Amino acid sequence: MQLIFIFIIVCQSCTTNTPSYFNQILPNNTPILFAPDVVNTKNIELNVVFNASHSEMFFSRIVNGSFVIHHSELINGIWAPTQPIQMYPDSISISVACDPTITQDGNTMYFLGVDPKNYSNDVNPAALYRIPPDVYMSKKVHGKWQIASKVEAPVSTEHVESYPIVVADGSLYYLSIRSRNAHGRGIRRAQYLGSGKFDIPVDVSPAVVKNTGSTYINPNEEYLISSYGKGFRVSFKNNNKWQAPINIKLPYEDGWVYYCPYMSPDEKYFFFSRRYYGSDKKGWAGVTKGEVYWVSAATIFNLKSE
Repeated sequence: MQLIFIFIIVCQSCTTNTPSYFNQILPNNTPILFAPDVVNTKNIELNVVFNASHSEMFFSRIVNGSFVIHHSELINGIWAPTQPIQMYPDSISISVACDPTITQDGNTMYFLGVDPKNYSNDVNPAALYRIPPDVYMSKKVHGKWQIASKVEAPVSTEHVESYPIVVADGSLYYLSIRSRNAHGRGIRRAQYLGSGKFDIPVDVSPAVVKNTGSTYINPNEEYLISSYGKGFRVSFKNNNKWQAPINIKLPYEDGWVYYCPYMSPDEKYFFFSRRYYGSDKKGWAGVTKGEVYWVSAATIFNLKSE
């Protein structure tokens, strides 16, 4: 009887410690859509991320011309219905809030935002997205995400700052697009100083991030995954130095742009987004499909030993 009791406890512990993914079939080495009808719908979706404890999931969706961050919380083992998070005041009708990244304690979110002014209702996502984005921050207080504020200089500037990634010590990596006389395009790292303050950002090795787009860095800063339009590549850190990037071999499809790389907290699954331009319109106005996929991360880590 005692052995049966111990067996039940162990099984319950295993069940509790197994991450839940909306009861989805887990992927192998072939990418599949993540959570159809939950995340992937007829709308344009992008950038699924989880908090470190795997108790909250986030993604972005275009809704009535706005980029809106949505989330779902795991409550008593069940994922709640996805809900939008209000990042700007009620007076803002058209806005951009996307590409969230969550601190290790789960209580601070950084994301790509655009100055929330009262733009007219006829502004489409393409026009709004051409306004230089900055890094914004929201705090979770008493279980609710608060209205966001801009992360001030030296992180946010008059230049383009996008795709923020927060690592274990609270420091931020992000994509910076500047004139050639001001470091040009690349990934920068801003050391966290505490109390919401950051040190002067420094450039990550140009050889690693040349022509890069969105980038993911794992919390311990051991590897870096970046997009380059038609796919992804990974750079591993050895002796505190980033190594040459290696192409990640996935079944990429022509006509799609691949971006927003992300690794699950347990590093078992690789998430990514892709978008399809089915219109002659420029920028996001020409995007007619946007999807989020996931795949086993084993392929990526196997590259380290090649």
